[in-house]
Amino acid sequence: MADIAGIRKDYKLKTLNEADVSAEPIAQFSQWWQEAVASDILEVNAMAVSTVNSMGQPTSRIVLLKDYSNEGFTFYSNYQSSKAADMETSAHVALLFFWKELERQIRIEGVAEKVPESVSDAYFASRPFGSKIGAWASPQSSVIQNRELLEANTSALEQQYSNGEVGRPPHWGGYIVRPNAVEFWQGRSNRLHDRIKYTKKINGWQLSRLAP
Repeated sequence: MADIAGIRKDYKLKTLNEADVSAEPIAQFSQWWQEAVASDILEVNAMAVSTVNSMGQPTSRIVLLKDYSNEGFTFYSNYQSSKAADMETSAHVALLFFWKELERQIRIEGVAEKVPESVSDAYFASRPFGSKIGAWASPQSSVIQNRELLEANTSALEQQYSNGEVGRPPHWGGYIVRPNAVEFWQGRSNRLHDRIKYTKKINGWQLSRLAP
């Protein structure tokens, strides 16, 4: 058995200094995002989304970022899923990117809300046929008897929409997370990592350095 406690890596690739970062967190995210894309990171848009249910139990799962702007970060999901139920209870969520190839993390805290239906419609229309069918076929987060149910649903739906015109399910769409705090983490040697945090204030964003 591997010595789990002995697994470690020293981070030495880059540094992160206050003088080098943007005044706004989305601009800084965009810079890091472009560097991540250029690094050919597998599933570069994969991020953890953490929510809290009505019992105060936190849950995390990986979803894919589909857009970002000065307004926030957008992903899509089934509105009947467990994450959707959590966000109905509490709209406060956390996002986490980990790009190990660059020895970087980005932590985002904010408030989630549904995007306009027109935005969800436009994105759904851009999806591959199989992904559109999957959105209809899967009762996400529900207990199912076996995989055969999903396969039967998929087969029936493929026949129903054999003309290729699949409309967006009313129970499926996007969320935008509007950030109120964003932390950029750059791995450094001997675990003395660089951490720069943006906190939203009435008059803009406040920058702080956090101890590792």
